[in-house]
Amino acid sequence: MITENAYQRKLIQKIKRAFPEAMVLKNDPNYIQGIPDLIIMHGSQWAALEVKRSESSPSRPNQEYYVDAMQEMSYARFIYPENEREIFDELKQLFY
Repeated sequence: MITENAYQRKLIQKIKRAFPEAMVLKNDPNYIQGIPDLIIMHGSQWAALEVKRSESSPSRPNQEYYVDAMQEMSYARFIYPENEREIFDELKQLFY
């Protein structure tokens, strides 16, 4: 199975290919515990993604709180290989 870091690197490249005009920011996990790993800014929209290596990977303290809070503001989800296509479809709807 792929590590979370390796999946995250590949995911960032996929996001950049799918949304070349977007800015993809990687958050510092030590700054605020639980803040999603990635912020994607596209035009006037933004999305936050918490990257997991699989659907069964456990979440860490505060991750669900911040994903829920950021979903109320714009768009936030947990992303893993099993739901990647669905998340990319949702991002396309959000950004375009």
